[in-house]
Amino acid sequence: MKVLIPGSTGLVGRALVRSKPRNFDLILPTRRELNYEDMNEVSSFIKDQNPDAIILAAAKVGGIVANQKSQFDFLMANLRIQNAFMEGSVKSKIKNFIFLGSSCIYPKYADQPIKETELLTGKLESSNEGYAIAKIAGIKACRSIYEEFGYNYFSLMPTNLYGRNDNFDLSTSHVPAALMRKFHEARMLSSKTVDIWGTGKVYREFMHVDDLADACWYFLNHSSVGGELLNIGTGEDITIRDFAHLMAKITKYEGEFNFDASMPEGTPRKLLDINKAKSLGWESKISLVSGLEMTYSWFKEAYSNGEVRGF
Repeated sequence: MKVLIPGSTGLVGRALVRSKPRNFDLILPTRRELNYEDMNEVSSFIKDQNPDAIILAAAKVGGIVANQKSQFDFLMANLRIQNAFMEGSVKSKIKNFIFLGSSCIYPKYADQPIKETELLTGKLESSNEGYAIAKIAGIKACRSIYEEFGYNYFSLMPTNLYGRNDNFDLSTSHVPAALMRKFHEARMLSSKTVDIWGTGKVYREFMHVDDLADACWYFLNHSSVGGELLNIGTGEDITIRDFAHLMAKITKYEGEFNFDASMPEGTPRKLLDINKAKSLGWESKISLVSGLEMTYSWFKEAYSNGEVRGF
């Protein structure tokens, strides 16, 4: 099978490349080689390459402050990317397409754990509304393509991800990458205190990116799940305060934490209900502790070699 993966240099894309099944050939255009937001350019590229499937790992992503400050940019950039690849794929009659999103698509106060049926049942978290609306549009587009053309276009909604090759820029990164960098540098500099955004009381579910890659390959090989929305997570969550203690233990940081309640922290809780994916035979495999240990082992070496993305 020939699979096109836009976004192959990012966190998810690299995990997909690392875990490529045998007998799969990958097409990996970078943004320098292909303008992901140009409808005509993308359509021509897809027509020329004629892949059997596309996994859309390209997106404009960022942490809570980046989302909050650039709602319009996050909305429009993601719409342009996903529209270009979906329309180009339909024009070339590409039969398989995986659309990746985020658990932020669900209402801020959704029932926990969050079932796929909670989509569009309430108000979104305002800080990342632009990004969430773009992803919801992509989910609905996949459903429409399946219903109208019968193609195997479906959406996987992962929980909060972490892992090697993450973005460690403190102004745009997510919680695991930000805390890993902060504690590592604090230990190196013998700092006695680390500042952490928010109260530490909100809950988050974290999943190693290799589990998402595994889910992508599993469902691409699975019998048709066209039009479906599937939550991809671990089924377990943790408070940010407890997560900080766990990260401190893994990074061997022994100082204090200062939780800054003036900083945004988003939705109180967003634990995904993963029963639908489990009923189809897929479950996550990497525990939070072992996943963080693997990631930190990679981070230390990459940090010392100047190979960490984001600084």
